[in-house]
Amino acid sequence: MSSGSFTDRVRAQRPLVHCITNIVVANFQANGLLALGASPVMADSPEEVGEMARAASCTVLNIGTLHSDSLHSMELAGKAAAGAGRPVVLDPVGAGATSFRREAVRRILGNLDVTLIRCNAGELAAIAAEDWQASGVDAGSGKMDVRAVAERTAREHGCLVAVTGKVDYVTDGMKTFRIEGGHELLSRVTGTGCLLSAVCGAFIAAAGDSKLEAVAEALKFYKTAGELAAAGVQGPGTFGTAFIDQLYLLEGVEAAAVAETREVRA
Repeated sequence: MSSGSFTDRVRAQRPLVHCITNIVVANFQANGLLALGASPVMADSPEEVGEMARAASCTVLNIGTLHSDSLHSMELAGKAAAGAGRPVVLDPVGAGATSFRREAVRRILGNLDVTLIRCNAGELAAIAAEDWQASGVDAGSGKMDVRAVAERTAREHGCLVAVTGKVDYVTDGMKTFRIEGGHELLSRVTGTGCLLSAVCGAFIAAAGDSKLEAVAEALKFYKTAGELAAAGVQGPGTFGTAFIDQLYLLEGVEAAAVAETREVRA
Protein backbone atom coordinates (compact mmCIF):
# COMPACT_ATOMS: atom_id res chain seq x y z
CA MET A 1 0.00 0.00 0.00
CA SER A 2 1.04 3.59 -0.49
CA SER A 3 3.04 4.72 2.48
CA GLY A 4 1.12 7.16 4.63
CA SER A 5 -2.04 7.21 2.49
CA PHE A 6 -5.40 7.88 4.08
CA THR A 7 -6.47 4.48 2.77
CA ASP A 8 -3.80 2.93 4.97
CA ARG A 9 -5.10 4.88 7.95
CA VAL A 10 -8.67 3.68 7.40
CA ARG A 11 -7.55 0.07 7.26
CA ALA A 12 -5.35 0.44 10.32
CA GLN A 13 -7.91 2.32 12.42
CA ARG A 14 -11.11 0.58 11.20
CA PRO A 15 -13.33 3.60 11.98
CA LEU A 16 -16.88 2.90 13.10
CA VAL A 17 -19.14 4.60 10.54
CA HIS A 18 -22.68 5.20 11.78
CA CYS A 19 -25.09 5.34 8.84
CA ILE A 20 -28.66 6.62 8.99
CA THR A 21 -29.36 5.67 5.44
CA ASN A 22 -32.06 4.56 3.03
CA ILE A 23 -33.69 1.18 2.59
CA VAL A 24 -32.49 0.83 -0.99
CA VAL A 25 -28.76 0.87 -0.23
CA ALA A 26 -28.16 -0.21 3.38
CA ASN A 27 -26.77 -3.66 2.54
CA PHE A 28 -24.55 -2.40 -0.30
CA GLN A 29 -23.30 0.45 1.89
CA ALA A 30 -22.45 -1.87 4.79
CA ASN A 31 -20.69 -4.40 2.58
CA GLY A 32 -18.70 -1.67 0.84
CA LEU A 33 -17.50 -0.23 4.14
CA LEU A 34 -16.50 -3.69 5.35
CA ALA A 35 -14.61 -4.37 2.12
CA LEU A 36 -12.77 -1.06 2.46
CA GLY A 37 -11.71 -1.90 5.99
CA ALA A 38 -14.09 0.28 7.98
CA SER A 39 -16.75 -0.92 10.41
CA PRO A 40 -20.38 -0.03 9.58
CA VAL A 41 -23.33 0.30 11.93
CA MET A 42 -26.81 0.98 10.57
CA ALA A 43 -28.84 2.45 13.43
CA ASP A 44 -31.76 4.83 12.95
CA SER A 45 -34.02 4.46 15.98
CA PRO A 46 -34.38 7.76 17.89
CA GLU A 47 -33.99 5.79 21.13
CA GLU A 48 -30.35 4.95 20.33
CA VAL A 49 -28.99 7.22 17.60
CA GLY A 50 -27.52 9.74 20.02
CA GLU A 51 -25.61 7.10 21.91
CA MET A 52 -24.47 5.46 18.69
CA ALA A 53 -23.32 8.75 17.17
CA ARG A 54 -21.26 9.57 20.24
CA ALA A 55 -19.57 6.16 20.07
CA ALA A 56 -18.96 6.18 16.31
CA SER A 57 -16.00 7.67 14.47
CA CYS A 58 -18.30 9.40 11.98
CA THR A 59 -22.03 9.73 11.29
CA VAL A 60 -23.46 9.72 7.74
CA LEU A 61 -26.93 11.17 7.15
CA ASN A 62 -28.59 10.00 3.92
CA ILE A 63 -32.07 11.26 2.98
CA GLY A 64 -32.73 8.81 0.14
CA THR A 65 -35.92 7.34 1.61
CA LEU A 66 -36.70 10.16 3.99
CA HIS A 67 -39.62 10.27 6.43
CA SER A 68 -40.38 12.38 9.47
CA ASP A 69 -39.06 9.81 11.96
CA SER A 70 -35.76 9.37 10.14
CA LEU A 71 -35.32 13.13 9.90
CA HIS A 72 -35.85 13.38 13.66
CA SER A 73 -33.25 10.64 14.17
CA MET A 74 -30.79 12.45 11.90
CA GLU A 75 -31.12 15.65 13.90
CA LEU A 76 -30.62 13.79 17.18
CA ALA A 77 -27.60 11.90 15.84
CA GLY A 78 -26.05 14.98 14.26
CA LYS A 79 -26.25 16.97 17.49
CA ALA A 80 -24.82 14.09 19.50
CA ALA A 81 -21.96 13.59 17.03
CA ALA A 82 -21.08 17.28 17.10
CA GLY A 83 -21.20 17.29 20.88
CA ALA A 84 -18.69 14.43 20.92
CA GLY A 85 -16.45 16.10 18.34
CA ARG A 86 -17.30 13.55 15.64
CA PRO A 87 -17.62 14.47 11.95
CA VAL A 88 -20.98 14.43 10.19
CA VAL A 89 -21.48 13.75 6.48
CA LEU A 90 -24.68 14.79 4.72
CA ASP A 91 -25.81 13.02 1.56
CA PRO A 92 -28.78 15.14 0.38
CA VAL A 93 -30.21 12.53 -2.01
CA GLY A 94 -32.69 14.14 -4.39
CA ALA A 95 -32.58 17.38 -2.43
CA GLY A 96 -34.52 19.30 -5.07
CA ALA A 97 -37.07 16.62 -5.89
CA THR A 98 -39.72 17.62 -3.32
CA SER A 99 -40.41 20.42 -0.87
CA PHE A 100 -40.08 17.91 2.00
CA ARG A 101 -36.53 17.06 0.99
CA ARG A 102 -35.60 20.71 0.47
CA GLU A 103 -36.91 21.57 3.94
CA ALA A 104 -35.11 18.60 5.48
CA VAL A 105 -31.77 19.68 4.01
CA ARG A 106 -32.41 23.25 5.14
CA ARG A 107 -33.07 22.03 8.70
CA ILE A 108 -30.01 19.78 8.78
CA LEU A 109 -27.66 22.45 7.46
CA GLY A 110 -29.23 25.09 9.70
CA ASN A 111 -29.22 23.08 12.92
CA LEU A 112 -26.26 20.71 12.66
CA ASP A 113 -22.49 21.09 12.38
CA VAL A 114 -21.97 19.28 9.07
CA THR A 115 -18.39 18.41 8.12
CA LEU A 116 -19.00 17.39 4.51
CA ILE A 117 -21.83 17.68 2.01
CA ARG A 118 -21.36 14.91 -0.58
CA CYS A 119 -23.75 15.47 -3.47
CA ASN A 120 -24.27 15.44 -7.21
CA ALA A 121 -24.71 18.58 -9.29
CA GLY A 122 -28.49 18.59 -9.07
CA GLU A 123 -28.39 18.31 -5.29
CA LEU A 124 -25.83 21.09 -5.08
CA ALA A 125 -28.07 23.28 -7.23
CA ALA A 126 -31.01 22.67 -4.87
CA ILE A 127 -28.93 23.60 -1.82
CA ALA A 128 -27.53 26.71 -3.51
CA ALA A 129 -30.87 27.74 -5.09
CA GLU A 130 -29.39 27.59 -8.59
CA ASP A 131 -31.46 27.11 -11.73
CA TRP A 132 -31.35 23.44 -12.64
CA GLN A 133 -33.53 20.80 -14.29
CA ALA A 134 -34.04 18.17 -11.61
CA SER A 135 -34.66 14.51 -12.45
CA GLY A 136 -35.89 12.79 -9.28
CA VAL A 137 -32.85 11.68 -7.31
CA ASP A 138 -30.58 11.78 -10.38
CA ALA A 139 -28.23 14.63 -11.18
CA GLY A 140 -30.41 16.18 -13.92
CA SER A 141 -28.96 18.90 -16.12
CA GLY A 142 -28.19 22.61 -16.26
CA LYS A 143 -25.52 25.22 -16.98
CA MET A 144 -24.32 25.94 -13.46
CA ASP A 145 -20.59 26.47 -12.84
CA VAL A 146 -20.32 23.48 -10.52
CA ARG A 147 -16.91 24.34 -9.12
CA ALA A 148 -17.77 27.96 -8.34
CA VAL A 149 -21.10 27.05 -6.72
CA ALA A 150 -19.45 24.30 -4.66
CA GLU A 151 -16.84 26.77 -3.41
CA ARG A 152 -19.50 29.34 -2.52
CA THR A 153 -21.63 26.72 -0.75
CA ALA A 154 -18.64 25.52 1.28
CA ARG A 155 -17.97 29.06 2.46
CA GLU A 156 -21.62 29.74 3.26
CA HIS A 157 -22.04 26.61 5.36
CA GLY A 158 -18.53 26.40 6.78
CA CYS A 159 -17.97 22.84 5.61
CA LEU A 160 -16.41 20.75 2.88
CA VAL A 161 -18.42 20.20 -0.29
CA ALA A 162 -17.77 17.27 -2.61
CA VAL A 163 -19.68 17.25 -5.90
CA THR A 164 -19.34 14.02 -7.85
CA GLY A 165 -20.02 13.08 -11.46
CA LYS A 166 -17.87 12.62 -14.56
CA VAL A 167 -15.49 15.05 -12.85
CA ASP A 168 -15.43 15.39 -9.06
CA TYR A 169 -14.70 18.54 -7.08
CA VAL A 170 -14.05 18.80 -3.37
CA THR A 171 -13.50 22.15 -1.72
CA ASP A 172 -13.37 23.94 1.59
CA GLY A 173 -14.29 27.18 -0.18
CA MET A 174 -10.68 28.31 -0.50
CA LYS A 175 -8.84 25.29 -1.89
CA THR A 176 -10.36 22.97 -4.48
CA PHE A 177 -9.38 19.57 -5.81
CA ARG A 178 -10.52 18.37 -9.24
CA ILE A 179 -10.52 14.58 -9.67
CA GLU A 180 -11.04 12.81 -12.99
CA GLY A 181 -11.53 9.16 -13.85
CA GLY A 182 -14.14 6.60 -12.92
CA HIS A 183 -16.44 4.60 -15.19
CA GLU A 184 -19.98 4.94 -16.52
CA LEU A 185 -21.04 1.72 -14.76
CA LEU A 186 -20.74 3.51 -11.41
CA SER A 187 -23.95 5.31 -12.39
CA ARG A 188 -25.74 2.09 -13.36
CA VAL A 189 -25.68 0.44 -9.93
CA THR A 190 -27.97 1.87 -7.27
CA GLY A 191 -26.22 2.94 -4.11
CA THR A 192 -22.77 3.77 -5.45
CA GLY A 193 -23.18 7.44 -4.57
CA CYS A 194 -24.57 6.60 -1.14
CA LEU A 195 -21.68 4.24 -0.47
CA LEU A 196 -19.25 6.94 -1.61
CA SER A 197 -20.60 9.29 1.06
CA ALA A 198 -19.95 6.64 3.69
CA VAL A 199 -16.46 5.97 2.30
CA CYS A 200 -15.73 9.70 2.51
CA GLY A 201 -16.90 9.56 6.12
CA ALA A 202 -14.47 6.73 6.87
CA PHE A 203 -11.59 8.68 5.30
CA ILE A 204 -12.52 11.83 7.24
CA ALA A 205 -12.65 9.86 10.48
CA ALA A 206 -9.06 8.73 9.89
CA ALA A 207 -7.80 12.08 8.57
CA GLY A 208 -7.00 14.13 11.64
CA ASP A 209 -6.74 17.76 10.53
CA SER A 210 -6.31 16.90 6.82
CA LYS A 211 -9.96 16.35 6.00
CA LEU A 212 -9.97 18.07 2.60
CA GLU A 213 -7.02 16.02 1.39
CA ALA A 214 -8.57 12.85 2.80
CA VAL A 215 -11.80 13.39 0.84
CA ALA A 216 -9.79 14.08 -2.32
CA GLU A 217 -8.04 10.76 -1.87
CA ALA A 218 -11.34 9.00 -1.15
CA LEU A 219 -12.79 10.31 -4.41
CA LYS A 220 -9.74 9.24 -6.42
CA PHE A 221 -9.70 5.85 -4.70
CA TYR A 222 -13.36 5.33 -5.52
CA LYS A 223 -13.00 6.31 -9.18
CA THR A 224 -9.97 4.05 -9.55
CA ALA A 225 -11.87 1.13 -8.00
CA GLY A 226 -14.64 1.74 -10.53
CA GLU A 227 -12.20 1.70 -13.44
CA LEU A 228 -10.62 -1.55 -12.28
CA ALA A 229 -13.98 -3.20 -11.56
CA ALA A 230 -15.28 -2.38 -15.05
CA ALA A 231 -12.47 -4.27 -16.77
CA GLY A 232 -13.89 -7.53 -18.10
CA VAL A 233 -17.40 -7.37 -16.60
CA GLN A 234 -20.54 -7.82 -18.69
CA GLY A 235 -22.77 -5.18 -17.15
CA PRO A 236 -24.11 -3.59 -13.96
CA GLY A 237 -24.81 -6.87 -12.15
CA THR A 238 -21.29 -8.23 -12.34
CA PHE A 239 -19.87 -4.74 -11.92
CA GLY A 240 -21.49 -4.31 -8.50
CA THR A 241 -19.79 -7.44 -7.19
CA ALA A 242 -16.47 -6.61 -8.84
CA PHE A 243 -16.59 -3.10 -7.39
CA ILE A 244 -16.94 -4.39 -3.81
CA ASP A 245 -13.96 -6.65 -4.51
CA GLN A 246 -11.89 -3.67 -5.69
CA LEU A 247 -12.67 -1.71 -2.52
CA TYR A 248 -11.05 -4.64 -0.71
CA LEU A 249 -8.16 -5.22 -3.11
CA LEU A 250 -7.13 -1.71 -4.17
CA GLU A 251 -4.09 -0.20 -2.54
CA GLY A 252 -4.06 3.43 -1.51
CA VAL A 253 -3.87 6.15 -4.13
CA GLU A 254 -2.20 9.47 -3.56
CA ALA A 255 -4.93 11.80 -4.81
CA ALA A 256 -2.95 14.95 -4.00
CA ALA A 257 -0.32 13.96 -6.55
CA VAL A 258 -2.78 13.69 -9.43
CA ALA A 259 -5.67 16.00 -8.58
CA GLU A 260 -5.72 19.55 -9.88
CA THR A 261 -5.85 22.14 -7.10
CA ARG A 262 -6.44 25.84 -7.04
CA GLU A 263 -6.51 28.48 -4.36
CA VAL A 264 -9.53 30.79 -4.22
CA ARG A 265 -9.55 34.22 -2.70
CA ALA A 266 -12.55 34.91 -0.49
